Amino acid sequence: QVQLVESGGGLVQAGGSLRLSCTASGGTFSRNAMGWFRQAPGKEREFVAAISWSGGTTYYSDSVKGRFTISRDNAKNTVYLQMNSLKPEDTAAYYCAAVVWSTAQPMGALGQGTQVTVSS
Repeated sequence: QVQLVESGGGLVQAGGSLRLSCTASGGTFSRNAMGWFRQAPGKEREFVAAISWSGGTTYYSDSVKGRFTISRDNAKNTVYLQMNSLKPEDTAAYYCAAVVWSTAQPMGALGQGTQVTVSS
């Protein structure tokens, strides 16, 4: 069973940057498309970005396109989310998961999450 551990969250001012990491253990990380999701208090979880198993294809939600970049290092079993030009509305807990590529929905358990707070 894959275990996912996210890290890299924190408090940042609007316009700043953060890089999130998600490291997998206990599964076949390199065979899975991976995605990032986020959930703000009182809101539903939303899709942020996904990357194919090879890293060759990525896609993003409209709200982060052009500001966030997803990448992966299969040798390290890690997927990253580089977040630039952060906005207060990006404040949320961020989670990673293996995803079903056609639907961008998680196919298994999410990690414990890492909190991102963007101050105005």
